[in-house]
Amino acid sequence: MPQLKDSARFGVAQRNHLGRADLAFQPKRKFDPLDVIAKACRGHVPRLIPVKFARMSESPFAFFRGAVEVMAADLGAGKHTQIEVQLCGDAHVKNFGFFAAPDMHVVLDVNDFDETQRGAWEWDVKRMAASIVVAGRFAGDGDRLCKEAAGIFLREYCTWIRRFAGMTALDVARHRALRETSSALVRGALKEAERSSPQVNLKKLTRPAGKNSRRFLHKPGLIWEVAGAEKKAVLAALPEYRKTLLPDHQRLFDSYAPADVGFKVVGTGSVGTRDYVVLMIGQGAQTNHRKTKDALFLQIKEESRSAYAPYYKDASAPRHQGQRVVQGQRALQVLSDLLLGWCTIDGRDYLVRQLNDHKSSIDPEKLRGNRLTEYSRICAELLAKGHARSGNPAALAAYLGNSPKAEKALLQFAVKYADQTEEDFQVFKKAMKKGFAGKVLKAL
Repeated sequence: MPQLKDSARFGVAQRNHLGRADLAFQPKRKFDPLDVIAKACRGHVPRLIPVKFARMSESPFAFFRGAVEVMAADLGAGKHTQIEVQLCGDAHVKNFGFFAAPDMHVVLDVNDFDETQRGAWEWDVKRMAASIVVAGRFAGDGDRLCKEAAGIFLREYCTWIRRFAGMTALDVARHRALRETSSALVRGALKEAERSSPQVNLKKLTRPAGKNSRRFLHKPGLIWEVAGAEKKAVLAALPEYRKTLLPDHQRLFDSYAPADVGFKVVGTGSVGTRDYVVLMIGQGAQTNHRKTKDALFLQIKEESRSAYAPYYKDASAPRHQGQRVVQGQRALQVLSDLLLGWCTIDGRDYLVRQLNDHKSSIDPEKLRGNRLTEYSRICAELLAKGHARSGNPAALAAYLGNSPKAEKALLQFAVKYADQTEEDFQVFKKAMKKGFAGKVLKAL
């Protein structure tokens, strides 16, 4: 197999560009992380900036989630292996979880792709390993346990990459991580995902509004009504979105009609971007006088450039940022949302997907002791699967080799970066007390 030999030669050769021991190295910063955070807020909804910063102030892990641009700048400042995969971009323990597959089975996989693009495999691995240490400390684990869990993640990731390198491309593409539900941690998240259906969201997010009709509830700081020209602009974008769906998925979309539009504040890193939700009612249900029981919710989420775009040229990335996210998600996931698409509203790019369709993730506060270790193993397989699907696992396996040299270096980086995150968090909190949020708002 000459192609396999070529891949292996390329992987080994990349050690000359960046040795495995050098994966531990992080260049000295030449930027102020507060400046990076402030710059990332440009173009965001001003009233939501204080909300975003308040959420980031809750813990070092919340800060880590909300400051992906800072880590992207750190990673982009150094050399990388030049072994390219589709990056998740924001790999951390909260961005792996359950969601509904097209066949309605609830599956476990990476489930957030706002920062996805092509890039160096180790950037995802470094962010994920650092997040394990930060999350473990947040949950109350000691440094020994956190380091052990991150080490297990790295060992499992490398082991799975070697396995995928020996598999056919078709087998890699079909690989699904199957987990026994005897685990209390996984079983609890699975049950939460099974409960998170459109019918549940109908009761939770909407209120009755006349005969057989519903409207979004107003929840201060979380969800509010969209009306007038803004509502018209959102609804006017739906035909464009429809064109991005496959023909059979277009027919599914055509079975529903929009009933209301709301604005929803979600996540931590995404707070400040425009995030609309559209209540859709089944047309067949209307004729059967069951108008509010056949419902689905679309999330129309603003997408900016990936945080990694300034540091890595992705020639394959489309100009439309919603399309970028869709392509990245499909590259990394075995199964994706039937209604995944994109559109443009008032010159801004948006991703469209179902809102919380049987979706859940693991609460970082629950990742203590053996739970952190167990979850690290799961995430390792999922991330390795995504990288193998979208990259060249033979080249990556050859670069890693059979020794633990890369694992040890990546673990050193993870612990050091967790320490750096905690330092940055303290700087951020002090800046907040001195009016950082107000300064950012004035500069917008």
